[in-house]
Amino acid sequence: MTANFSGIWTADLSQSKFHSPGPTSLTAGPAALTVKIEHSSPTLWEEIIVGTPVGGERRSIFQCNIGEERGNAVWDGEPVRGGARWEGEELLIELWVDAGGRELHFCDYWSLTDDGQVLIMEHRNDHLDGQRTVLRKSE
Repeated sequence: MTANFSGIWTADLSQSKFHSPGPTSLTAGPAALTVKIEHSSPTLWEEIIVGTPVGGERRSIFQCNIGEERGNAVWDGEPVRGGARWEGEELLIELWVDAGGRELHFCDYWSLTDDGQVLIMEHRNDHLDGQRTVLRKSE
């Protein structure tokens, strides 16, 4: 696969659709969302910076080696079950996360537009099914 996701990406909130894995499925979404990605196959590192509606900020870091599907993923310094693999032209990041005794399953499909300036992260058949984040390359 030749796609490279490296860069700083800013969410186009008007084109994105957000969900919550909790009992109430729809949320208002973040006030802002920036994703920093370093991708040098097979290594993938991602920092997610979420601006909250009350002016705060949450940061999360994810890293893995693409192709190693189990046991190599780290989320905020903690090992999580999952990993990443190519499915055709898309990169699938699949994780199982313990959320207070409840296991959540995430299938996040990444794809780039032909010009490499738009990154689409789309959840399918998981706890965030239908969530779609459209990000534009800032750097």
